[in-house]
Amino acid sequence: MADKAASGVLTKLPQKQIQEMKEAFSMIDVDRDGFVSKDDIKAISEQLGRTPDDKELTAMLKEAPGPLNFTMFLSIFSDKLSGTDSEETIRNAFAMFDEQENKKLNIEYIKDLLENMGDNFNKDEMRMTFKEAPVEGGKFDYVKFTAMIKGSGEDEA
Repeated sequence: MADKAASGVLTKLPQKQIQEMKEAFSMIDVDRDGFVSKDDIKAISEQLGRTPDDKELTAMLKEAPGPLNFTMFLSIFSDKLSGTDSEETIRNAFAMFDEQENKKLNIEYIKDLLENMGDNFNKDEMRMTFKEAPVEGGKFDYVKFTAMIKGSGEDEA
């Protein structure tokens, strides 16, 4: 029964998002055995400059109700993605800072906000957030960005 519920996720997500998740899974499945193990998570964490202890690795894997193959991985992360704010809510949050109402924010302004207000972003979080962000001429396109992070595909217009 768990397999049917997990495989149902394949029909709920856009193909582009499934492909992106497959690429992420392939990167995490370091030994390429089709399952994410404690050793896989440890190896990928070390590549990212972090060494989690055994207890933390075990806790990560306990989020899956069984062996962590791609279908289970997709199911877990789609649940996490669907638990986030809606695309409209995220867009509206950015729009609060958009005095010109042109759906773009000065990139330095948005970075300053993220580094200095609320839950401050550190340098790594800033780098990862803006690595592929739609920025042209110093302007951050928050509508495209929101579509990217929510997987709606509107970023390809």
